[in-house]
Amino acid sequence: MYRSEPPRRRRSNRVPLIAVATVLALVGAGMFAMTSVSNASEWGEEANCGPRVEGQENPWGDEVEATRQNGRVVRNHWGDGQERPDECKSQEEQVSDGREGEDEDNQDNEQADQNDNDGRDEDGDGQDQDQNQDADNEDEKDQQDEVEKIDEGDIIAQNCDDDSELEPHDGFQNGNRCVDTEMGEVGNEDRNPSLLITDFPEQVQKDEPFQIRVSTRNLIRDRFLAAGQGGYYVEMSKLNEQGLVRGHFHTACRILNNDDEAPDPKPAPAFFVATEDGGGSDQPDEIVIEVPGLPDEGTFQCASWAGDGSHRLPMMQRANQTPAFDAVRIKVQ
Repeated sequence: MYRSEPPRRRRSNRVPLIAVATVLALVGAGMFAMTSVSNASEWGEEANCGPRVEGQENPWGDEVEATRQNGRVVRNHWGDGQERPDECKSQEEQVSDGREGEDEDNQDNEQADQNDNDGRDEDGDGQDQDQNQDADNEDEKDQQDEVEKIDEGDIIAQNCDDDSELEPHDGFQNGNRCVDTEMGEVGNEDRNPSLLITDFPEQVQKDEPFQIRVSTRNLIRDRFLAAGQGGYYVEMSKLNEQGLVRGHFHTACRILNNDDEAPDPKPAPAFFVATEDGGGSDQPDEIVIEVPGLPDEGTFQCASWAGDGSHRLPMMQRANQTPAFDAVRIKVQ
């Protein structure tokens, strides 16, 4: 990750320390609130302590890395925001996190290096439309409509209260739970999000840093509820005033032990970040993901996929639309 030199300390001109601390706290809070929601209190309840998740710590650096791209600060949250609230951390965790001060977010602009990325504006509409065949008469059309309808008896479950015996999901990354959060808002087909990995290396050396370029369209990257702080599956999907989904996108790389069968879903990936920068529109733009290196030799699957504020893959208007995701293979030697 590109970094600038750490800020140098300056001697104060006898400004009261309490005033400086107050200003820094207010500025930092304001800056972060513009593009990210990471405090559990923002979505209703005081933070509880969820499980400690494998892959929580970033072995290469800070939990939140920042770069400057397209005139904005791009924040990559390691592990999709796995860091838990301070009151949930063990004494060892708190000691290791001691270096991260209150001014962490204030330093985003200083840590961010300018990357000139050519935005690609490629127009292309190829929309499939469902068509109903003409019926010989109105009776035949009515019969066809009846056949296509889903009978209420065909639906096996609609809500957690009536149709599930599992415990309610609590916003943390616990399995065998029932999520009662409504799915939320879905946009029109021409406003649904799309994503494409536009550039990546086919082969790298072990621990060699490399870049993955990701283009998104119709995704407003301004909504992120940290999974480790109770923000997982707690918020319904939400559109902005233009009918575009609000959220972020993820990028992960995991090793494939066998190219001929679906991989084990349990192990944490070698690399995983969630990206939000307050950008995005109905036009495609591009974000550069800096991968600090992959630790093992072999074939890795690197994937990117969009997420709404609570990390679910955004919904599409039609069942035959491709969701906003992409994946590639990278050989590590």
